[in-house]
Amino acid sequence: MLVIVLGVVAGLAAGGLMIALAASVVPLPVVFLGAGAVTLLVVSALVVRLALVVGGGRRRGWRPALVSGVAWTLLVGVAFGLLFLRPFPEMAHQPVPAGVRFWKLDDGSRLAYVASPATTAVRKPTPVVFLHGGPGTPGEGLPFGTAELNAAGYDVYSYDQIGAGRSTRLDDVTGYTVARNVADLEAVRKQVGADQMVLIGQSWGGSLAAQYLAAHPDRVAKVAFTSPGEIWPEAHPDTEVSPWGELTGANRERYDELVSSPRFLLQALLLSSNPQAAHRLVGDAESDARMHEIAVTGRDLGGCPGGPPGEGEVHQNPQGFYTNQLTNADFDTIADPRPVLREIRTPALVLRAECDYVPWIDTREYRDTLPEATLVYVPGAGHGITGEAGPAYLRAILAFLDGDRLAGYTGAGDPAR
Repeated sequence: MLVIVLGVVAGLAAGGLMIALAASVVPLPVVFLGAGAVTLLVVSALVVRLALVVGGGRRRGWRPALVSGVAWTLLVGVAFGLLFLRPFPEMAHQPVPAGVRFWKLDDGSRLAYVASPATTAVRKPTPVVFLHGGPGTPGEGLPFGTAELNAAGYDVYSYDQIGAGRSTRLDDVTGYTVARNVADLEAVRKQVGADQMVLIGQSWGGSLAAQYLAAHPDRVAKVAFTSPGEIWPEAHPDTEVSPWGELTGANRERYDELVSSPRFLLQALLLSSNPQAAHRLVGDAESDARMHEIAVTGRDLGGCPGGPPGEGEVHQNPQGFYTNQLTNADFDTIADPRPVLREIRTPALVLRAECDYVPWIDTREYRDTLPEATLVYVPGAGHGITGEAGPAYLRAILAFLDGDRLAGYTGAGDPAR
């Protein structure tokens, strides 16, 4: 009996290992799952055969071993299917809202965007382009402050980055890279017909703005980094830019439930082995819906502790799971942009909120790297800034664009402490 139990365990282990190995070579689920099933059957049958020979004292043929192996494989297959192969619920289909349009890129993919023209007789030659966070977490509609920017003479654009929102999902998920996002932003500049842009990057959008600035310094008139993510992950590898540890209560329970489901864990395993295998097994629609559910659990984490809970209806512009995972992974491997950025004299504004969960040292890196950067501290606000300190945010942005001299924070320590 002990030998049979060991055989069962060995079969499961060998089958799981074979799934990972096969998936790293061939991303087709029928192939890597089939390879795991065959391995489980063969190992189980061999061990049962050995147990029968040793325990029975005589040869009994292969039939009992094969029958036992097939039965065990079928049982495991049913359990595996129930645990790992049932798709996540997908988001209900939503019609494209009025005002959403699409830019078509050279590779055939499309970027969804919204635009609002200047409302003054004299239009500024440099449009404002907002860059959302994530990667892969777009907003819905026009960004906060659009009307005021229009009244100041700026055309305003906000788009869903590749793999997020209503923009194209790539068939090859390894195409989600920082370089791809930079190239897409350059394509956006050409689409709007501007020699230069004003960039406003929120969270990861700030990281993207820094990368674009390093690649195309002559194409950026001014840049505002609002609660920016890391300028380069290796600058401070010991810091953690994540709010999820602050979850409590029902939101923590729901978050843990979502990220610990067997299918989600299998997807994570395959992502580390072969992202294409993960994508073939768990497609975009269900992955994006699961990421949306996870994001909803953390909707209150963008503010100050004890502040008002997230208000309003949760928008239905889809999250982008694979662009989030793969772009973040690629971000960890890119070259240091700071030597280039230190030579660029483009005016820059860095907004630091009092309760931002991004480590202070990562925000300060923008001020310390960019020669013409001014860091403005915004009290009483969290990572989202505009939800709690919209007027202060808008005053700083408009003053910066008008060329006013702002009272910047120049200290080395966190101004919130």
